[in-house]
Amino acid sequence: QLETLEQEEQERLELRAHPIERRTHMVSHQHGMTVTKTLWEGEAEPRCWSFSYGRAELRGLLPEGASLLLLRVLACRWAVPPGLIFPAIDTEGHLCTSSY
Repeated sequence: QLETLEQEEQERLELRAHPIERRTHMVSHQHGMTVTKTLWEGEAEPRCWSFSYGRAELRGLLPEGASLLLLRVLACRWAVPPGLIFPAIDTEGHLCTSSY
């Protein structure tokens, strides 16, 4: 019964005149999870938006960190069970599915 309590992702793209940085912070709470996305583009003020999801929507959620761990386990076993699909959160912070 593993559960993601909190996760932070950071991505930075260095372009000469226009660096871009994206951060995603996910935190679990008693009613579900809140995902906060922050985007910095060049010298502009950062843009921030948040999404909240209930526990029922997130049952079986496979966030980025857990996905990497699962991929390593599957690689060690040299097998992927058919129909392996999990709820996930896309790069924009919306719920989607991840299939292997």
